[in-house]
Amino acid sequence: REHVTFVALCGDQGPHFTTIAGFIRTLDKDIANVFAQVLFICDAQGLIGREMFAIDGVKLPSNASKARSGTRADFQRQAAKLEATAQKMLARHRADDAREQEPDLAEKDARRIERLQRDAAEIRQWLAKHPKECRGVSGAIVKSNRTDNESAKMATGKGVMQGYTGMAAVDRQHQIIVEAQAHGSGGEQALLTPVIDAMRKRDERFAAQSKHKAKSNPLHNKSSKQGKPKRYQPADFVYDATTQTCVCPAGKQLYRNGSRCVINGYAAVKFQGAQRDCLPCSHRDRCLSHPARTKTRQVAFFQGRIKDLPEPKPYTAAMKQRIDSDDGRRRYGERFATVEPVFGNLRHNKRLNRFTLRGRAKVDTQWKLYCLVHNIEKLAHYGYAH
Repeated sequence: REHVTFVALCGDQGPHFTTIAGFIRTLDKDIANVFAQVLFICDAQGLIGREMFAIDGVKLPSNASKARSGTRADFQRQAAKLEATAQKMLARHRADDAREQEPDLAEKDARRIERLQRDAAEIRQWLAKHPKECRGVSGAIVKSNRTDNESAKMATGKGVMQGYTGMAAVDRQHQIIVEAQAHGSGGEQALLTPVIDAMRKRDERFAAQSKHKAKSNPLHNKSSKQGKPKRYQPADFVYDATTQTCVCPAGKQLYRNGSRCVINGYAAVKFQGAQRDCLPCSHRDRCLSHPARTKTRQVAFFQGRIKDLPEPKPYTAAMKQRIDSDDGRRRYGERFATVEPVFGNLRHNKRLNRFTLRGRAKVDTQWKLYCLVHNIEKLAHYGYAH
């Protein structure tokens, strides 16, 4: 619409915004491949230094109203309130009809009653379509959004907004974005692992890591077993000491029960299953000694005697010590100067001040598309141009 060259090429027929939105929606399966190919070209042009990557996130509003967020109980109360208001207005409307109310007022009341009933029906329909509560990583109930249920309420310096967090891993040398993801979560700490895992999958040195995960424990007892135990043992559960997570034989993640447990003088890490996973599980007979009266399974992993174990040091304390060092302060300063200009370019120069699509897959596509354009711009300025 503004650039003369494009106006001439398109015959003065500017694309409608729905055409652009439809084009972006169809890129979800292709944008990741194109992003990777552009990244390989940037690497071939020597634009990736491979010395330091800075990972950070920026919170952007989504195409959803935060007023439509709440729990199932909140939505049920809203629907009941709308229905009660509509009933009161109907009763009053009938009374006014008996007194021959003015036609204009009667039509206005009828439109308002219809709107209240329509809104209540939409809430009831949403509740029927989403019968279960949304829960976070800790298992606590989180608020849903009836416009975009994959977005999240986020606290920012300018207040609370409904939106997504755009994550980016940026190389220091030329500020090339090596990984880009969008998540409906306001806590950026939990989003670090998905970004790192995606970067490792792209690194050829980690291409064959999956085959090592499938190997059994080389220290396990290889002697023949007389018979399988009647109940699942702790060895049947997948415990990751690094991330402090546990997955049961049915594939469900258990919740950690306490930060530091002591059982008969031994330090242990305890986990417990959630009722929503254990109660309908088909493995209850093999998992619980008394399935009829026991609701959830608990499992403990022992770490040794208390007197033989060193005093645990929190990860946050260790990280604080590293950041407070001279080298840590220097690196942290480089992190800020590496990733923040990228967000400034995307938000100010590229005018990405909000996500216009709904659903994490579409928002992730839109975020990758803007990051892709950023990398192409860097390639044009520092790659082929030189």
